[in-house]
Amino acid sequence: MNECCAVVDLRQYTLHPGQRDTLIDIFDEHFVEGQEVCGMHIAGQFRDLDDPDRFVWLRGFRSMAARAEALNAFYYGPIWREHAEAANATMLDSDNALLLEPIFLSPEYPGPEAPRDSALGDSVIAGMVHPADSGFVEHFQHTMLPAIAELGVLPLAVFRSLPAENNFPALPLRDDRVLVWLARFADDAAYDVFRKEIGDWEGQELRLRPTLRSQLR
Repeated sequence: MNECCAVVDLRQYTLHPGQRDTLIDIFDEHFVEGQEVCGMHIAGQFRDLDDPDRFVWLRGFRSMAARAEALNAFYYGPIWREHAEAANATMLDSDNALLLEPIFLSPEYPGPEAPRDSALGDSVIAGMVHPADSGFVEHFQHTMLPAIAELGVLPLAVFRSLPAENNFPALPLRDDRVLVWLARFADDAAYDVFRKEIGDWEGQELRLRPTLRSQLR
């Protein structure tokens, strides 16, 4: 398992109408390396295909202690200070954030050395954020995961909520318990076929298009 990703933030930002590309330009140009030099791993950033005003991204940390150190370094550092006003001006809400730990990461889940700046394609990174009570992880592993596998899909990653105190309170976190899984599909049509076969499951559906500089694509 990638040591960079023992702790993961999944963040979903609701933006002012028409501002997503502005934020993506700022993020991809300044905030990827700007955060990674502080000790984070920016694994993926995406346009939500079902909401033109939502930006979704993932970042990983080696541990909770590393998370606190990295976030303090970035948000009180020069890169954020220089671009915070422009980035914040695009956002209506940036508090939809989950603190997660991996149950499973496939070999295709990107590590820090994975390439960026690939040509844009039609791939879809899709999955679900399921509400998860105490027995849901086992239900997912024994019932839902085999159903996904029967359709020829291997998740890129499966995460569950990490029950730890938020050690950077300036960025709020949701306190609900969830299980999150992500998978790659070649294009919209491939995902539509899978979605029709799998039926309805409780939770938030994610249907995401990687940005130009997303490692997860």
